[in-house]
Amino acid sequence: MIRTWKHNLLAAAVVAAISFGVALNLSATPANKKDIVDTAVAAGSFKTLTAAMQAAGLTDTLKGQGPFTVFAPTDDAFAKLPAGTVDSLLKPENKQKHDAIHTYHVVPGRVTAAQVSKMTEAKTVNGKDLTIRTDQGKVLINDATVTKADIECSNGVIHVIDTVLIPN
Repeated sequence: MIRTWKHNLLAAAVVAAISFGVALNLSATPANKKDIVDTAVAAGSFKTLTAAMQAAGLTDTLKGQGPFTVFAPTDDAFAKLPAGTVDSLLKPENKQKHDAIHTYHVVPGRVTAAQVSKMTEAKTVNGKDLTIRTDQGKVLINDATVTKADIECSNGVIHVIDTVLIPN
């Protein structure tokens, strides 16, 4: 068979696309088989969040059918809080405030990045609204920047944010 430069270019493009997908850990499967909690635990960068979800009693809910959208602050986001804040929130006498903060990161339903970028607000599980805006191509949830979007889970989606959201 005689290969033309067009065939070679097409073959190179296919190889590049496959390589790019592998490098990004993309797969042909339609969605992650893990739920939101197991996905967050497996990522390794949400240790504080998963411990706080457990303390708030949200683990069973976020392992449930859903769907849920979680704006998930990383361990680095929690580290930006004033010293002692996380420890204080985990005390039994602060359970109500702790629960309010964590339910403020969860929106009912599966809301993708494409949908989020067209929204101006979203009602959270705790009943308060998040403010959503875009600035120079970045999506901001209140003052938190979405650093990674559309982490698909069996019962929803996670959007990684760089700041812990605190309800007013």
